[in-house]
Amino acid sequence: MKFAELKHRLDLYEKLMRLDKPIGTLLLLWPTLWALWLATRGQPHWMLVWIFALGTLLMRSAGCVINDYADRDFDPHVERTRERPLAARAVSVREALVLAGILIFCAFLLILPIFREVWWLALIAVFLAASYPFTKRFFALPQAYLGIAFGFGIPMAFAAATGEVGALGWTLLVANIFWALAYDTEYAMVDREDDLKIGIHTAAITFGRFDVAAVMLCYAATLSILAVVGWDLGYGAGYFGGLALAAALAGYHYTLIRERRREGCFAAFRHNNWFGAAIFAGIVAELNLLPWLAR
Repeated sequence: MKFAELKHRLDLYEKLMRLDKPIGTLLLLWPTLWALWLATRGQPHWMLVWIFALGTLLMRSAGCVINDYADRDFDPHVERTRERPLAARAVSVREALVLAGILIFCAFLLILPIFREVWWLALIAVFLAASYPFTKRFFALPQAYLGIAFGFGIPMAFAAATGEVGALGWTLLVANIFWALAYDTEYAMVDREDDLKIGIHTAAITFGRFDVAAVMLCYAATLSILAVVGWDLGYGAGYFGGLALAAALAGYHYTLIRERRREGCFAAFRHNNWFGAAIFAGIVAELNLLPWLAR
């Protein structure tokens, strides 16, 4: 294979894994970091942080490949996705499945040094990632299922850091489900007309004219659950300052989606990176920065 041809194949694989669009990886990474910091009271082992950061990238990439495999006959009919490598038939089904298998295998190798409890959770995570794309065929709110899949790094992080998940880990997962419902409904609002034509289910279609209200209620549920968590743990200004900033960002998202324009909805979806980062910043401020300043 000539160098130019090899480079072209690698470019196609990069697009298939969405390495050129890191927003999905970040939306998985932030809740995983929340979990690592809360589980260890702000003192996660550096090796765990690297394992989960790289594992998040690998599993998100594998999930994108599986998603495009499942939607390869739908994507050509959607304006935003018709140029994806599988939709454009630039990459074969066999290539995609082999690539997904390699990514999942590499992710599994990462967790071998961790508690065995994480191994079982990792198998569930793989099942969730592989099955999510097919829920759009029969489930009215596939974004809720995505929230479980995207948030499963939370129980894995707790199990890796403490040997168990506990009530806090599962509570954070519920908060993440509501957050995913919010941002992925914004994402689905971009493709609503195309999705109606091809007959798949999304939260944007299910919520109908109440889609904007549903998004804002999901943001409110996320922040309310996290506020209860912070109150129960006795956290103060740093933590709740992060939640306040995230609430302000959610308010900004409302201004982007209220007219349901594609550009605004997509911008709101992408901006959720800062929502997750604000919450993480609040956790770090509470557990690391404020105690350091008080010394």
